[in-house]
Amino acid sequence: MINLYKRVRMIKYKLVVISFMFALFFATSVFSYPLEFIDHSGNKININKTPSSVVSLVPSVSEIIFKLGASDNLKAVTIYDTSPPEVSKKEIVGGFFSPSIDKIEKINPDVIFYSKLQKKVIEKFKDKKCLLINLEHDSVLDSFDVIYTLGKIFNKEDEAKKIVGQIKEEFELISKKTGRIPESKKQRVIRLMGKDTIMTPGDDSFQNELIRLAGGIAPVLNKKGKIVSVTKEEWIKFNPQVIYGCGGDTKKAEGMFNEPGWKDVDAVKNHRIYNFPCELTCRASVNSGYFVSWLSARIYGEEFSDASKFVLEEKVFKSKKIDVDLDYIKDIHIDYSKIYDFDNKTLVVEFKKPLSVVSTLEGQRNGIKTVGNHYSPPPCWNIGHDEGFEVQRDHVYKVIGKSLKDSSFLFTGADMDNLAVKRKEFKDMVVYALVTAGVKSNAMRMSVDEGMFYEPGTINIIILTNMKLTPRAMTRAIISATEAKSAVMQDLDARSTYTPIANQATGTGTDNILVVGGSGKELKNAGGHTKLGELIAKAVYEGVYEAIYKQNGMVADRNVFSRLRDRNLSVFEILTAYGCECSSGESGMVGEFEDLLLQPRYASFIKASFALSDDYEKGLINDLSSYELWCKQVEEEIAGHKITEDKDYLAGIDLPVVVDMALNSLLNGIHARKSGSSE
Repeated sequence: MINLYKRVRMIKYKLVVISFMFALFFATSVFSYPLEFIDHSGNKININKTPSSVVSLVPSVSEIIFKLGASDNLKAVTIYDTSPPEVSKKEIVGGFFSPSIDKIEKINPDVIFYSKLQKKVIEKFKDKKCLLINLEHDSVLDSFDVIYTLGKIFNKEDEAKKIVGQIKEEFELISKKTGRIPESKKQRVIRLMGKDTIMTPGDDSFQNELIRLAGGIAPVLNKKGKIVSVTKEEWIKFNPQVIYGCGGDTKKAEGMFNEPGWKDVDAVKNHRIYNFPCELTCRASVNSGYFVSWLSARIYGEEFSDASKFVLEEKVFKSKKIDVDLDYIKDIHIDYSKIYDFDNKTLVVEFKKPLSVVSTLEGQRNGIKTVGNHYSPPPCWNIGHDEGFEVQRDHVYKVIGKSLKDSSFLFTGADMDNLAVKRKEFKDMVVYALVTAGVKSNAMRMSVDEGMFYEPGTINIIILTNMKLTPRAMTRAIISATEAKSAVMQDLDARSTYTPIANQATGTGTDNILVVGGSGKELKNAGGHTKLGELIAKAVYEGVYEAIYKQNGMVADRNVFSRLRDRNLSVFEILTAYGCECSSGESGMVGEFEDLLLQPRYASFIKASFALSDDYEKGLINDLSSYELWCKQVEEEIAGHKITEDKDYLAGIDLPVVVDMALNSLLNGIHARKSGSSE
């Protein structure tokens, strides 16, 4: 145990030394092209100007390019690039293991950022005019080096310094917070991986670095590598108190947690098993500080809620004005504050005189001087849930200087910087919709999904108008707004988090709407047949649509890989059911399947199956014979010859009939093409 603590101290010491070295370097040098450096494959790289056509096959590198503000130079990414939202507008060149050579060639890039696992890319482009650059990294410290290097490549050095500085500030804050926790209360934490067996990152993995930076005790198994197996004896000996994974990691392990030995550790017995987004857990990149903060708050929620242990003063430290033109509005702004030591953001709408409001969170309220929408970041979610809504609300009001007596706020987990403000008007009538929205964590289909509470993915809507609304009009406005919100979910094909393969979502489980009574000409109705109802619905529709894009990057014409992910399906999962050893990256089936989906013809075929499937499952379509003929045509077109016998390659996945038919047609076509047989 002493050696483990020494290792943690050494990591912190190295961070300080590296910080000093980079500060010294940048303080004493002015960068100019040409740029020379050695990449992570040991190749000498020479760059004479800012690259203008870049393909990134490494998601962590793509994230850095976006964060630097150099996304205009980035022309294409892989299907695993899911953040930031703007990445949804970039061209897709395939998956990580088998990106499409043809797609890359058509882009004619001057730089390709690649992984050493992408051997076909290396072989194809090694003698081309474009530069191949490997910036893979296996540690948090290496990620800083990559950020600085990319800052130089794209002439964004100042931005690179700010990014690294922010990450280090987040690390330092968590170090101070967890440093106040007695060693006897430090928690043993393990990152869960694997499918049929329990696996975890090796001792040398950056993922264990992140655990230690979060103040946790990572396992030391004397095994190195990106992923290593864990024996039952090692599992019991380490006795994790917190287990976390990403994607379907924890779900895959549920069966193991019912077996003797595996179930007898503290984390399983105390239900301390958590899931985080894969883009946070699996990368040492620009969001490492954000993830360490979230992970640490999950591990030490009780300690982090103790006011006596706060590191920073709780206060508003800056504000940003929002432009809304209504006579009764005194001021609208976003307050940025420190609450529980983390950055919170609050939309504040102040009135010149007290008004009436109707809120789905609080009901009808009179004498209200301020309304708003408060964002708590992920590190605060668990704290807020443990304390309860009323305590959390009072805490927020105290920090931002408001009172329950004359204030009515909504609360959300959607970032207030992603606020959408929409204005609609007709003659002398004006309506504003102020919207935050996130639909990735708890979207649901009402009437189908079970009622449970999860982390906020909330769609919050504040409606303001230059008319005076009666109580009847305010309550009716909620229906108009709700129908508009659900129309967005339908038009985007946003899926239920709980039953994604079968159901579109109608909203999230924590949506709220607040309607301000306003002042001016009195109106008594805001229904669908009224002009007021029309304006409310249009403003809300556009606001929800924009806010979902800003928060989640979701657009109607997103690629087929995103549409599969929305249904909790992935190429790997499909091919695992097929029987492909795709995790090794050696099978050609992965690349062939991805190549098909990169072709608009077959991508549209799968997307059409999604729409048809929803209608079939609802009973709107009953006869699939013509669709069966289409599937047969597609698979034989792929195969290049007749196929006399179809096989079910997806027996291992519970799929709706239509989706199963579509995916099986692709797999039958690929298999027949590979085997050259009609059977």
